[in-house]
Amino acid sequence: MNTLPNWDGLPVPDDMPPEGSCVRIKRPEAGLVVLTLDPPHRTATVLDLPLWRDLALALATVQPSGGDRALVIRGREPLHFAFGADIGAIETLRDPELVRRMTIEVHGILENLENLSRSMCTVAAVGGPVPGGALELSLACRYVLAADSPKTRLGLPETKLGILPGWGGTHRLPKKIGVPAAMEAILTGRLYDTRKAAKLGIVDRVTKPEYLFRIAADLALGRTKARPKKRGLARWLVDKNPLATAIIENTAQKQAAAKTRGKYPAVELVVPMVASAARVNAREAATREAEAISVLATGSVCKSLVSIFQASEAAKKLSRGPDGERAPRLERATVVGAGVMGGAIASLLAERGVSTRLADLSREALDKALVEHEREITKKLKRRRLDGSRARAALDHLDASQGISGVGRTQIAIEAVAETLPIKCAVLRELAEKMPDGAILATNTSSLSVTEIAADVPDPGRVVGLHFFNPVRQMPLVEIVPGEQTRPEVVRAAAGLALAMGKTPVIVKDVAGFLVNRLLGPFLDEALRLFECGVAPQRLEDLLLDFGMPMGPLRLLDEVGFDIAGHAARSLHEAYGARMRPTEGLLPWIEAGRVGRKSGKGFFDWSNPKKPTLAGDVASLQTSQSLAELSDEDIVNRCVLSLVNEAARCLEEGVVTGPQELDLATVFGMGFAPFHGGVLHYADSVGAAALREQLDALAAAPDITTRDGGRVKFQAANLIVELAQEGGRFMDYVPDSSDSA
Repeated sequence: MNTLPNWDGLPVPDDMPPEGSCVRIKRPEAGLVVLTLDPPHRTATVLDLPLWRDLALALATVQPSGGDRALVIRGREPLHFAFGADIGAIETLRDPELVRRMTIEVHGILENLENLSRSMCTVAAVGGPVPGGALELSLACRYVLAADSPKTRLGLPETKLGILPGWGGTHRLPKKIGVPAAMEAILTGRLYDTRKAAKLGIVDRVTKPEYLFRIAADLALGRTKARPKKRGLARWLVDKNPLATAIIENTAQKQAAAKTRGKYPAVELVVPMVASAARVNAREAATREAEAISVLATGSVCKSLVSIFQASEAAKKLSRGPDGERAPRLERATVVGAGVMGGAIASLLAERGVSTRLADLSREALDKALVEHEREITKKLKRRRLDGSRARAALDHLDASQGISGVGRTQIAIEAVAETLPIKCAVLRELAEKMPDGAILATNTSSLSVTEIAADVPDPGRVVGLHFFNPVRQMPLVEIVPGEQTRPEVVRAAAGLALAMGKTPVIVKDVAGFLVNRLLGPFLDEALRLFECGVAPQRLEDLLLDFGMPMGPLRLLDEVGFDIAGHAARSLHEAYGARMRPTEGLLPWIEAGRVGRKSGKGFFDWSNPKKPTLAGDVASLQTSQSLAELSDEDIVNRCVLSLVNEAARCLEEGVVTGPQELDLATVFGMGFAPFHGGVLHYADSVGAAALREQLDALAAAPDITTRDGGRVKFQAANLIVELAQEGGRFMDYVPDSSDSA
């Protein structure tokens, strides 16, 4: 490979900085070269074309034969190394050959670095986020020295973006930490803290951030030693043993296939590359990675996942004001209601460092919530997801009171009581009387109007909806719902709290069902109608799982509870009329107390919660066999188009600020298949004209699912009709700002 990259024909950005400006070269003492990644055109260092160009130029100045005997590559600050590849550039890539060429050129730079590492000591001094390409750059050095900070996270998350580590990660990481550990790291895309990274062998030494650059120089010049993990016999018995790696490869492929159902091609491609890494030279590995990445990075799955990633990154800015300033951190919170939702919200707040008081009239409910909190923290401590000091702090940050008291310094109160308007209003009024002026009052309602809840509260401008999803710890989305009078700074503070809890906020309009539940309603109702009309339950589940949903619709109804789902469905019907009229097929079971998982039985028998099976009498709810022979495609279309049509209405009505936010909510809030990129991303892949044609056909179908409002449900939304006529895309649609959330 050439010493310097050949950029001829590659896309050059308009703001291309001057040559050599992205990497500073210094020789602070005899024999030591320090390269600092510091691109002038970016606040966050990413490995874009200008930086790779300048790194290649900088490495060309290093002369082992001319007295240079040590090299350190560092960031501009101890906790600012590099944030990996330029995700925005990945989204624009369309030409596989161009991607292959760019990848090969980067491999040439890293091979040069690796060659230097054989003739001199090279050290990557890293800290803060070190994902993807940033770690791959580090692995080309002899040693990786990491700053010991909660902000430091290292890993190869590329499979989460529909690609694979394309700059040496599939062969350098297995060679450094072994095939089994590398396989898990790459397939999960996990980012490890410094201690775990050191234990795995990714990091060769850990030091405090303030000592990072000094220790890096000492390590490079041999004045101090690293502590690399040795593979020993395992390197020969496992990594270089074709039989052992074949077993690892076969097991990983089976597990991946079961989890991804063949929808994520990167996973299938990366497994054999990692398994054979120890037996492949760098040139061959570079060629394999370049060929794979050229296909993956230009494919639809990658584009979909990158779109969701960028939407989630944009959501992190919701806590910022117009001037870019972050909302002040909320340090003290009260949660009223110690049920499943309230207890989990309080527990997570305490774990994230917020001093939290959990209030309830029931001592039994409070005790149960505290026990569950301790169990959760203890489990994380045992699994080393929390260290001892953080675990103790999490326990200390939660206390309980029987009744609302001790809230005089609370900055935010979140009510999670019964889903009835009078009770919620009464709780917020009592909180308003006892809390400081200006403290935020939040409601965790899933179906009631935030504006109505705030109506009787003094200063309704401080009331906001914070809709968490169940289970709270697992579900990443929080809907932030401003009422008509909610102040913008209250919305920003609520979004900031959600982010501090590790959640992704989306701001939605105060309409019935908000966004996610409004979209789920017609989807679940259509699935239930198909089942009632003879579609076999296992077939229905499998088809929607194959489409990419994380859970079949009948299983989801079991998890939610038929009573809860029925209440939500009635609320949607009251708000939206005939198109949301729910089927009453589950009424016999609800009246008998059979409501799903919490009652032990629904569509599934939950006697073994880890492996529920379809109940033997499930067919008793089927009222006909009129749709038993419906094609697989028609079954999926009826369910998914119910969802797409309502999503188009929500976009047109400005329920969210735009299509990106709507897609993010559908992926994070209801598990819509990430590889489709969200509901609207999927709708664009079908095309508005085709969608209208399919919806028109369903609206005219003479079967039972189109009765009692079904024809209205499948009547194409105005936006679909408009885009079909104009040839437009959902992802390009901009709602009227006066109507949007």
